[in-house]
Amino acid sequence: MTTMENSRTKPGSDQASSGWGALLRGRNGVLCLALAGGVMLHAINVYVTITILPSVVEDIGGAAYYAWNTTLFILASIVGSAVSSNILARLGPRTGYRLAILVFLSGAAICAVAPNMPVLLTGRAIQGLGGGILFALSYAMIRIVFDEHLWPRAMAIVSSMWGAATLAGPALGGVFAEFDMWRGAFWGLLIVGAPYLLLTERILPKKDAKRTDMTAVAWLQICFLTLTVMLISVGSLSSALAINLVGLAAAAILIAALIFMERRRTLRLLPRGSFDPGGSLSILYAVMALLVIGMQTEIFVPYFLQAMHDLSPLVAGYLAALMAAGWAISAILFSGLNGPGARRAVMLGPMIVTLALLALVVVLPAVSPADDIGLFMIAAGLTAVGFGIGLAWPHLLARVLVVAPKDEEDKASSGITTLQLFATALGAALAGLVANANGFDGSGTVAGAKDAAFWLFASFALAPAMATILSILVARDMKMAKNSPQTNESRRLRSESNPTARP
Repeated sequence: MTTMENSRTKPGSDQASSGWGALLRGRNGVLCLALAGGVMLHAINVYVTITILPSVVEDIGGAAYYAWNTTLFILASIVGSAVSSNILARLGPRTGYRLAILVFLSGAAICAVAPNMPVLLTGRAIQGLGGGILFALSYAMIRIVFDEHLWPRAMAIVSSMWGAATLAGPALGGVFAEFDMWRGAFWGLLIVGAPYLLLTERILPKKDAKRTDMTAVAWLQICFLTLTVMLISVGSLSSALAINLVGLAAAAILIAALIFMERRRTLRLLPRGSFDPGGSLSILYAVMALLVIGMQTEIFVPYFLQAMHDLSPLVAGYLAALMAAGWAISAILFSGLNGPGARRAVMLGPMIVTLALLALVVVLPAVSPADDIGLFMIAAGLTAVGFGIGLAWPHLLARVLVVAPKDEEDKASSGITTLQLFATALGAALAGLVANANGFDGSGTVAGAKDAAFWLFASFALAPAMATILSILVARDMKMAKNSPQTNESRRLRSESNPTARP
């Protein structure tokens, strides 16, 4: 195995430029494939599972736990991401990747043979743990294997794997679901994962030449995050409104306790000021969390499209992925805006998401299976949800880095991922609660699906609506801010290197 020093581009060599060729040629290209492959494996699994879940429920039951597949996966991903830096420091890149991949693939194997929903959920949690480690390692490894001038392009390639997964995930899941072979989708992940493991064993360095230090993990806050989401999920299993409300109330108490701990403890998940009432950072994080929560309606979209519109799993999966596609497209198109354009993007993004969800409240339950125009309207609405988030997201990221305390910019950056994952898990749990309380039972009945769809999209439109109000404050803060050009430029480059990423 060549040494770490030999694996990186040397100044003065023909690869010393910061162009795409320097990143994609020779050994750098193989390293880029290895890092991007980790995110791709994690991301494609998300869309595979969303696509096949209706078939899974039809086969092994467990409709009440439908949303738990996403909730447990994301919660475990939070834990995996939290411990990834320590795994890298203790085990090194090659062994760390080996551990992450084997954990992920073992979870996929459990899912593939699951006889019932509890076993499947166990596999999903194990998948999430391995996937979270893999996801975080892929970003952490960029600074280890590439020279600094290649970091922005490497980040862009790794982040773009989410967009690629929106194409491959529904295809893989949809084909197997079409032939009533949903288990094959998980076996497919194993087939892809095995050669990927061999690739990382071959190309990744055994040790980190820069040495990643062990870091303390805010386990108490992570436990509170997990308990918050699980209380909502457990409450959603009951049809009694009182129990649903008790679960929500208990979750609210835990969130309040979490905020108290974050404001008082030295070891924190988010930087100082993240929970100051009316503070710039707290408003930014609130807008981002509300947008992500609003998007979690997507986990039920394949089921609604199959139950109400008689679409095939393949087509339903691709339509559900339009949210993610819209996010990626708009983030790429509008991430270069600055000044007034960036402020307008921050305000318009949440507004578009709100209007799109409200439009889906009307068209999703009303369209008949043979109505092509109606299906086009559904597709447009789903795309618009992601488009609105992607329009605002890069500028929200950039603003977080600008307003974060000077000595906690790294914590602010990593906090974005933590917040995004938590908002995803929380949104999935809330989606399960709303759907279960309004007719969702997995039986495939049109009436139950229509009621669940109506109330799910109507209630979740409240999240981006609140974000729309808060975004006005963000835009006003952006207008009033006076930052040095050098600071703006350095932070802009950091934020634009990852404009499309999502959990």
